[in-house]
Amino acid sequence: MKKIVLLFVLSLFSFMGCKNQSEKTTVQKELPKIAIAGIGIESSTFSPAQTGEAAFHAKIGDSIFGRYHFFDAETDIRKRAEWVPTLLGKSLPGGIVTREAYESMVEKTVRMLKEGMPYDGVWFDIHGAMSVVGMEDAEGDLITRIREVVGPEVLISTSMDLHGNVSETLAKQSDLITCYRMAPHEDALESKERSVRLLLERLENGKGKPAYKAWIPVPILLPGEKTSTRIEPGKSLYAKVPEVADQEGVIDAAIWIGYAWADEPRNHAVVMVTGDDKERVTQGAEKLANAFWEVRNEFEFVAPVGTLEESLALALKSEKKPFMISDMGDNPTAGGAGDVTWTLQQILNRPEFKSENGPSLIYASIPGPQLVEKALEVGVGGKISATAGAEVDDRFAPPLEITGTIESIKEGDRDAEVEVVVKVGSVHVIVTKKRKPYHHKSDFTNLGLNPMETDIIVVKIGYLVPELYDMRGDWIMALTPGGVDQDLERLGYKNIKRPMFPLDADMETPDLSARLIPASNE
Repeated sequence: MKKIVLLFVLSLFSFMGCKNQSEKTTVQKELPKIAIAGIGIESSTFSPAQTGEAAFHAKIGDSIFGRYHFFDAETDIRKRAEWVPTLLGKSLPGGIVTREAYESMVEKTVRMLKEGMPYDGVWFDIHGAMSVVGMEDAEGDLITRIREVVGPEVLISTSMDLHGNVSETLAKQSDLITCYRMAPHEDALESKERSVRLLLERLENGKGKPAYKAWIPVPILLPGEKTSTRIEPGKSLYAKVPEVADQEGVIDAAIWIGYAWADEPRNHAVVMVTGDDKERVTQGAEKLANAFWEVRNEFEFVAPVGTLEESLALALKSEKKPFMISDMGDNPTAGGAGDVTWTLQQILNRPEFKSENGPSLIYASIPGPQLVEKALEVGVGGKISATAGAEVDDRFAPPLEITGTIESIKEGDRDAEVEVVVKVGSVHVIVTKKRKPYHHKSDFTNLGLNPMETDIIVVKIGYLVPELYDMRGDWIMALTPGGVDQDLERLGYKNIKRPMFPLDADMETPDLSARLIPASNE
């Protein structure tokens, strides 16, 4: 009898264990399956530079998770889905992407997506201002080719930079879509996480695709240096976004400034609102679009601007250290080639900087692979004379002969690969093997430089990123030449839609009524 009871108890535990295991398996199967894919770059079509595949430092498979803290193993986001990371390529801004590079990355993405089929969702992480040789809407093409693999029913959530462009194709093929709300982009990771959470919520609550997507093209094309959310009117304009986005029946709302340095029909501002309440979605989009249009004449540069000569004159008189000068025309963080020598040539020709005891100035930076190679042979403390710059963009000045003393050499940087500091008179010139934007105090201190005790720092950048902004004693943006020239009139657009403000400053008020974009499966 005891044996029978024991066998019964063991059988009961065994059954319960199987049942619990079955329930766990069921729960696991119910997790949504979500792919991750994207290619991101901001690329100027007004620069002679071209961008190859290596510049994207593409992450493949699980290495993608390391890019974002919200995908850490123990986060709720990681646990709420079965994630299938494919290819995620992110490049520094630069020139137009070669067709070969684009097709190679797309082919890898498509192949990996096919291997992981089927999916409930896709997180599409892009910038939105990628230009590709022979294309007018690269991101529209990319999402269309992803749709051809995953199908029209799968939920795609698109995450973007506010300097990206939203074509009607991208709007149709995206179910959820959002962008940053701050420039500089201090909310970049917050925005990306929002786009992931919205995707998870729509899959978990079974609501799926939004009932309505309102898309409004706004014929305004302005550079980021005039539309920062640090100051008015950008500050108040973007403050209206959550007022619309946080309403019941609205999923998200966004304003895209667009990208000014590419010449394609999609280059203009856009407002999009998604949700299930038609009235709130359409009215919210129209509210934001009209608010943008109403303040169009109020956008001005986020800092004082002047010619390089005016900028240097102010810096030399200032007692505030460091006095920052933005060398804007060749800003590699906006798509410039990064190797225009014009500004550095002007600086080195000035008498104030000829003597070692002159005003201290750091110039960051100029690519010069030949100089770098020679510097590695000569070593720190040695004298060097070699050319740098203008290998890609020599329209404004030729390669520059730099003659001075090597003060430091640093190898191993992801972007620059090798950095060399050459002292020429009172100027410290940072020469790199490959172009690199300088954003952080450590970018200078790691090279043995003391930026806080330097009189003048000239950086190839537009508006100062947060760390440089906090470092500045004072600041001016210099109107210098290059592939991201702030004088839009000089660029010579041929393909953007006209009329366009401010190129056509007296244009009539456009139609800013909401256009409802059909879902990808309609």
